[in-house]
Amino acid sequence: MTETREAMYGLISRIFLQEMDEMALSAIEKLPNFTELFPNYASWEERQKRSRYKLINELLNVDFTDIAIMHLIPYESFYTREDGMIESGGANPVLQYYNDLGFRVNYERARVVSADHIGVELEFMRLLTQAQKEAEEANDSQAVQDLLRKQKEFMQEHLLQFAPMYLINVSEQARTPFYKDAAKLALEFLLEDFEYLHKELAC
Repeated sequence: MTETREAMYGLISRIFLQEMDEMALSAIEKLPNFTELFPNYASWEERQKRSRYKLINELLNVDFTDIAIMHLIPYESFYTREDGMIESGGANPVLQYYNDLGFRVNYERARVVSADHIGVELEFMRLLTQAQKEAEEANDSQAVQDLLRKQKEFMQEHLLQFAPMYLINVSEQARTPFYKDAAKLALEFLLEDFEYLHKELAC
């Protein structure tokens, strides 16, 4: 279960963090449950008509620019601040969570302007689930519980404060089946995972 959760966080983080490339898209299309996760993209005619290079550069990355840079804003502070500004400085509240666990954002590699980008927050959740998996393998039940609490708290205070609104906007405004499917997948997974965490911690 934890391994599956880690893989899902890794997948959706990669999709929303930066444009597609041939290696990433090929890996997605080789997933055993690819057609289940991306049903509309899997049956999309353009996949058969174009080379993967053209599909990425002429359609997918144009769409990504629209939903992540030009028309929609994938930053928590944009949704939660009254002035609608992106908090790119050290006052960003997500940094406290990152600093507590030694997580550093590589702004140049990720090409984001702030630590509260949806892709970065999803990657942080992936790292928390990875740490949980390692604690489970070490039979450290206290560390597992602490990490589950940290995950639920981070989702409650940060990720779920804006990700559902952003993902609904993506599903409505994306032009390609790939990003429509990805937004639906991410939204459903986040809501299900939060419910899972709630149940685990209620035991």
